[in-house]
Amino acid sequence: MDIPYKTILPQTALPIIIIGAGGIVKDAHLPAYRKAGFHVHGIVNRTKAKAEALAVEFGIPHVYDTVEDAVAQAPENAVYDVTIMPNKFIETLEALPHGAAVLIQKPMGDYYADSQAILEVCQRKGLVAAINCQLRQAPFVNAARWLIDQGHIGELYDMEVRVSVHTPWQLFPHVMVHPRLEILYHSVHYIDLIRLFLGDPQSVYAKTLKHPTKALSSSRTTLLFDYGDTLHAVVNTNHDHEFGPKHEESYIKWEGTKGAIKATMGLLMDYPHGVSDVFEYCIKPIDGSQPEWVAYPIDGTWFPDAFIGSMGSLMRFKLGEIAVLPAAVEDVIHTMAVVEAAYQSSAQGGQPIAKG
Repeated sequence: MDIPYKTILPQTALPIIIIGAGGIVKDAHLPAYRKAGFHVHGIVNRTKAKAEALAVEFGIPHVYDTVEDAVAQAPENAVYDVTIMPNKFIETLEALPHGAAVLIQKPMGDYYADSQAILEVCQRKGLVAAINCQLRQAPFVNAARWLIDQGHIGELYDMEVRVSVHTPWQLFPHVMVHPRLEILYHSVHYIDLIRLFLGDPQSVYAKTLKHPTKALSSSRTTLLFDYGDTLHAVVNTNHDHEFGPKHEESYIKWEGTKGAIKATMGLLMDYPHGVSDVFEYCIKPIDGSQPEWVAYPIDGTWFPDAFIGSMGSLMRFKLGEIAVLPAAVEDVIHTMAVVEAAYQSSAQGGQPIAKG
């Protein structure tokens, strides 16, 4: 079968102003925009030398001293790509023009109260604002959505995310010291993805854990989402699997009444180099014979292709080409509510066991 999964680009790309010049900009945003043919008009960063270096590497014509300078000199219809840490979101959003289009790096704040404040600023200023929950638009996720939407695997009753890898947190020095590391900065992707496919859960059970020899707030998490007594959704992450590649795992699996899908996320294994993604689906034969898995070739991966989807869909919504903005702040606020509930669940602990 022919599975459509590629991002639809805007008919007219809008100029981009990037606010921030960290590793994610170099490794994902700018390669994605170059691949898509988007025009990055300018960049600004607190340490100007970092912005200047990226401008040289990626041919960005303008480097600004401040966000205010960037706004003052921005071309009409510019899209702002905010890639700084969440504690700087509010002041940056306040500096943007009323009604501007803005893509805000995830997570949507460090705490739920911050998420609510970000939402308030965006709505008060009339910003066309989305959060860069880009896993939603990874090519293998697009393929899975099409198969499910077309009814090929029937009624979805199980969704699982499993990540057991060695994550080099030292590549993210500003993130690795965060008191809410694993769920807020990694598993938030999977929480958002599960919401995309299954809607909002009734509740969440969670436990996030430290490693005994590492100075990290958390590096392993289990999340169980409550959707009633039939639909099962679970996330298990372990960033401390330091025992070579043989038993590393990184996948999303969907199971339905008529079939199943498994997408191996190669990016997270041997990060940041990654290995190849694998996309497979299985549809139960109507004659009752043995089901077989089919590998389907997917061109592109999470980094950088999903970032094309995030920015491209924001441009398309701003231009009136689509009616719904994926990962709009009004939607992702509900992802952040689940994140907050997960931390509360982890802190409260499980049901005590009776001592007989």
